Amino acid sequence: MSDNKNKKVDAVANIVSLAKRRGFVFQSSEIYGGLNGCWDYGPLGVELLKNIKEEWWKFMTYRDNVEGLDASILMHPKVWEASGHVENFTDPMIDCKQCKARFRLDVLGDSINEKKKDKALAELKNDFKDDVSILSKIENAIKNPGDEDPFNLLLEDEQVGKTLLSKLNCPQCGNSNTFTDARKFNLMFKTFVGPVEESGNVVYLRPETAQGIFVNFLNVQSSARQKLPFGIAQIGKAFRNEINTKNFLFRTREFEQMEMQFFVNPKNDKEWYEYWKAARLEWFKSLGMTETKLRYHDHIKLAHYAAAATDIEYEFPFGWGEIEGIHNRTNFDLSRHEEFSGKSLKYFDDESKEKFVPYIIETSAGASRSFMAFLIDAYYEEEVNGEMRSVLRFHPKLAPIKAAIFPLVNKDGMPEVSREIEKDLRRNFKVFYDDKGAVGRRYRRQDEAGTPFCITVDTQTMEDKTVTVRDRDTMQQERIAIDQLTRYLSDKLLQ
Repeated sequence: MSDNKNKKVDAVANIVSLAKRRGFVFQSSEIYGGLNGCWDYGPLGVELLKNIKEEWWKFMTYRDNVEGLDASILMHPKVWEASGHVENFTDPMIDCKQCKARFRLDVLGDSINEKKKDKALAELKNDFKDDVSILSKIENAIKNPGDEDPFNLLLEDEQVGKTLLSKLNCPQCGNSNTFTDARKFNLMFKTFVGPVEESGNVVYLRPETAQGIFVNFLNVQSSARQKLPFGIAQIGKAFRNEINTKNFLFRTREFEQMEMQFFVNPKNDKEWYEYWKAARLEWFKSLGMTETKLRYHDHIKLAHYAAAATDIEYEFPFGWGEIEGIHNRTNFDLSRHEEFSGKSLKYFDDESKEKFVPYIIETSAGASRSFMAFLIDAYYEEEVNGEMRSVLRFHPKLAPIKAAIFPLVNKDGMPEVSREIEKDLRRNFKVFYDDKGAVGRRYRRQDEAGTPFCITVDTQTMEDKTVTVRDRDTMQQERIAIDQLTRYLSDKLLQ
């Protein structure tokens, strides 16, 4: 084996190609040309996604202070008024009048190279050289951008944004002075309940899962007889009418969230924020994600409802990207729903005899983004005996297929024994039977699928009822008795 054994491959194109070839992810409605920003999970993909969600669910709810919930996707429209989504869940949007391309103003700078941005900023400062206050604002934005690209911050600024925009060429067609004025674009999908499309029947496909938890706070607390601190966990679909989808599964219009809202006494909010911040990072590491490709990104500029916020980011081939957010949401959400519904959402503490609106510590992970991060992190290319091997080194708990069963040849009773092993193992594990082609090729196919173990029935099997078990990562083989296979795999998969 060569020195390239552990070489990571960071090309998204390779991942996308493998994802389709092995049945992880397909473009939605592909036979009709596809629907941008929407993806279908194939046979292996749906298993990987299920395993990620199951591990998250176990981590979150197999404890005495977190309960589960599955709230409806459609909710009363006042929910979204209270949360601020109807009024404020918008992106600033501009269009190119020439090529009709559409861009988010707040991320337009990401599509422009640094040389052109520097030139535009220099021209901008020259235009306002006689206006000390605006020039100072420009300099401060460049020197102290906080969490965001200073170029994008200036594009959004009311005083200088339009002037800066006039100095840019359209990233798609290259023409200058073709951008429209910015306008707000609400990201929620609107639909109607009932046969008549009128304002009184408006509902929305939820853009997040958190609000379903907030409006069920008292229902869960009273029915589960929980006392603070406690959490409510939910996995569910969310929908956002994104202007620009990008980077495979990273930004899509339909996605799944794995979210937990933890309700605490305001006196203990900082303690629980730090607890969940650390716990959630360890979860990713416990499932094999490369530690050096994970980091915290603490927010400097906070949302209006937040007292603290951090992102857990993964280093994707296109750069660092958020896979989970941890936020101290204070009591904003419950207070707003109290105001808009007219129903008290206060909690009575039996010990202190205090009545208060709890603070909320939120952990929100993207199931689709986590899927993509685990897929990319597991992907390696290496040279083995002069040949290249593509392999997905999933943690065994996440692997879509736990074991593959091969007869060495399709004769001498080997297929029959192999089928019996398959039948027996299938009671406890997702397994795969393959009798097509040389054994070496079958190994390679399973390596690409991320299968941790391959079981081969051979001549010796017919003599002593043992099989060869080959480890995906080490490629080492050992003989295991057929009647010990279930225990062997169980022990390996629980590590």
